[in-house]
Formats: sequence, structure tokens, C-alpha cells
Amino acid sequence: MHFKTAEEDKTNHRYSGVLAHPTSFPSPYGIGDMGQGAYDFIDFLSAAGQHLWQVLPLGPTTIGDSPYQGFSVFAGQPLLISPDLLKKEKLLTEEDLKDIPDFNPDQVDYGAVLTYKAKLFKQAYAHFRHTADKNLLEEYDAFCSSNEVWLDDYCLFMAGKDYHEGLPWYEWEDSLLDPDSLERKEWMEVLKEKVNYYKFIQFLFFSQWYDLKEYANKKGIAIIGDIPIFPCWDSADVWANKKMFRLDPKGYPLEVAGVPPDYFSATGQLWGNPLYDWEAHKEDGYRWWIERIRNQLDQVDYVRIDHFRGFEAYWAVPYGEETALNGKWKKGPGEDLFLAVKQALGGELRFFAEDLGVITPEVERLRDMFEFPGMKVLQFGFDGDGESTFLPHQLDTRNCICYTGTHDNDTSCGWYANTSEKNRDKIRRYMNTDGSSVSWDFIRICLGTIAKYAIFPVQDLLKLGSDARMNIPGSPTGNWSFRFRAGLLDEGMAKGLKQMTELFGRFG
Repeated sequence: MHFKTAEEDKTNHRYSGVLAHPTSFPSPYGIGDMGQGAYDFIDFLSAAGQHLWQVLPLGPTTIGDSPYQGFSVFAGQPLLISPDLLKKEKLLTEEDLKDIPDFNPDQVDYGAVLTYKAKLFKQAYAHFRHTADKNLLEEYDAFCSSNEVWLDDYCLFMAGKDYHEGLPWYEWEDSLLDPDSLERKEWMEVLKEKVNYYKFIQFLFFSQWYDLKEYANKKGIAIIGDIPIFPCWDSADVWANKKMFRLDPKGYPLEVAGVPPDYFSATGQLWGNPLYDWEAHKEDGYRWWIERIRNQLDQVDYVRIDHFRGFEAYWAVPYGEETALNGKWKKGPGEDLFLAVKQALGGELRFFAEDLGVITPEVERLRDMFEFPGMKVLQFGFDGDGESTFLPHQLDTRNCICYTGTHDNDTSCGWYANTSEKNRDKIRRYMNTDGSSVSWDFIRICLGTIAKYAIFPVQDLLKLGSDARMNIPGSPTGNWSFRFRAGLLDEGMAKGLKQMTELFGRFG
């Protein structure tokens, strides 16, 4: 499937699609995965006349289970690996899958899923070590060779965490904390078996993911991925690239990332990620960023850049602060980074800019310089008095993405139920509705805007309330666990969404 460059796509084509992270898909294994539930979802999108599928970051998550805080920005999330597909590959047997725990079909229990799937992965690895399938072995070798830029770092890091019983890397008290080339070689030999195991797990993830992506593309569905601007402190990325981050000699951050008080939090959001040493990145020709984006654009068709404004200026909070209140703005790399990436990768940068929050004219100029579509969230338009730039009749450019809400918002039904009566009245009059099916009213209005792209969370299709919310910003627990059941995205819903999509000329 050919995805148009910005130059080719200066037409009236308009697109729409659904935001649904794979963890939310139906599956008997406690979490959505890349098995039948994912393929059924793509079939639904195709039947519903959609052309976009947006996901959250696909990396391996740490404590808190947030896709935006992972052990690697390059690696894939092992929990998304489908046991059913491993069985088809003869890496698991019927006996291996006979005792599936009684998982909650509506919520992910990450701890229970991790325990269960870790056992399956070890069984699959045992089968792999004794396989006679030459094609499988050749595919594994080719995968390891083509991903050398990050794979060894990640797998040695994960093996090191196992060796140190889960301690974060900055608390390791031996040469693996900051190994030189000889020490690294020695550790690779000491931890060889664990390193190879983690390579195998990544091979499984990407084998399944690329098959799924190929299926989506053949169905006319483009995938929008997501890049968190900052890696997690306890990650292979920071551990293997310490000179690229503002750390003290012991590996602790001098300052950490966050955002000042905003719509979501009165005290701001303290993310805790270490900040980049942008001068070091520039001196290195932005090599790490170029490889990161190359990796992402290989996995997906478009990339949403989370916290885009941080590339123009970022909120730096002294390490040790309990809130984000005492931070200050510091200049980011700006156009210099994107020019380097564009020169290295060639062609157009297929990026969407998450430009919410405190947006300045400088941020807007950076976004528009590269023609990155920005985001318009309908919920924000109807929240409060006055004329918001997020209201449909105030959209001033086609080159944007209109969302009913994002993973950080309440569902449209939940938001409507919890907002003021004044806001509800405005919505009923604006949308000419009685509010009985308000999430679909939001979808209809979203589709009808001038925005080139219209995207809505799967929760809004399903008319779900606040208990189906994906994330509450600033809340460290209880997030990212939403799941929906098989059969809910049915033929009738697909037909209705297709008719509405075609009504507003979003043929893709």
C-alpha cells in the first residue's frame, strides 16, 4: 500500500479512524494481543470504511504499566505476543495452553498476565532451541542482524536487570553499571543465555507485528504509532547512552521532565524522566534520534510525536521535587533536529504533532515549518465559556487531526455525564441532539469538520462511560487496563459508521 507524501496529498482527501491500543482487544489470555482479536479489529475498520488505526507506544512497560514509560523506545511489548500464533508456529503446544487462568475480560491485571505469559515464553524458547525449522532459524538470524543498533543494548540491559533481581540500573554496584568495551564483552558472555532469550522474545514480537501491519496495509488501513519524547530513566536507552542525558556521575538526573499546571493537573505533571543533553546530541549528528525515528517509521505508517512542544522548549524540574511547580522552560533543539532527521531519512516526515497544553507562537512555527498536522480535541472546545479554538466552526486549517478525545481524556459519554449542565446544554444545542447517544454525536461532528484526519477512541464507538477510561493524567495507578469484549464491534456498527463516514466525504 502506498502512503502519500505531504506533497502528493495536497488534495481534498480526508481520512478517519479509531484509537485502540492492542492491550484492549479481546483475548483469552488476560490482555489484548496480536492474535485473532487484532485481526478482527482490522476487519471491522475495513468494513466500517476507516483508513487509520492509532495505537499508543508499543514498547515494554515498567512499573505502572504506562506505554509512555518503558524499558526501551526501540523494543516491543512482550505481553502483546499472541500465544495462539506461537502455537501455529509450533513454538507452543496444546498442552502448554491447557490451563489458562480465569482472567477478567474487561480489565488487564498486568501482574497476573506477566506471570502467566513469562511461563509460556520460556516454554516457547525451549521449543525454539530444539527446532529443526531452518526457515525459522534463518528469520531469527536476519532479525538479530538487522536490529543490531538497539537489540544487544536492550537484551543485555534486561539480562542485567534479572541478574540484579530487578534493581534499576543506577543502583547496580558492579562494572555493568557503566561497562567499557571489554567489560561489556565479558558481561555478554556471562549473561549469554538470558541475552539470547530476550532476543528471541523480541523476534517473536516483531514477527507477529509485521504480519499484522502487512494485513492492515493490504486492507487499506494505515497505522499511526506514538513516540514518547523522553525515555524512562530505568531504560536501556538511558543506560546505554548516558552521555546523551543530563546525569550526574552516579547516573542520577540533574533535572527531570514534566509540564506546568494545565487542564489535567493544578500542580502540573511530574514525569520524572531524565532530560536530554541536546548539545551532545547535536555534536553526534542526532544519530540516536535518527535511528529511533527510522525504527518507528519501519513499524508504523505515521508517527504521533507526544509532547511536541518539548522540542521547542521543555519544562525542566530540579531532581527531587515532589511536584512540577518549581520547574522552568529551557530551549529544545527546534528545527535543527527535524532537519537532521529529514536529511538522513529522506522524503517527508510522516509525523503528527501532539501540540496540546501550553502552546506558544514558537511551537506553532516549528510545527508549521514541517507541515506537521496538529491536534484538535472536541471535548476541550465544549468545556467552559467563550469561543474555543477547538470548536468545530473555529478550526482554521485542514492540516490537523480532530479527536473526540484522546487516551488522556475521559470517554465522551463519561465526560458528558460529569461536566456542568451549562456545558451539556451547549452540546445539545450545538449538535442538535438530546444527548442519548452523545459519543456518536461527537463522532459525527468530528467526521464533519474540515480536519484532514478524524480519530475517535474505540470507547466512544462502544458508548462507554468513565469506567472505561484509558488514563487519568497525574494518577500513578489504575490506568491502561481497559479491555472490550469480542462481538461488540459488530456488523451493524460497521455499517452505521461507514455510512456516516461516507456522508462526510472521508473515503481515504
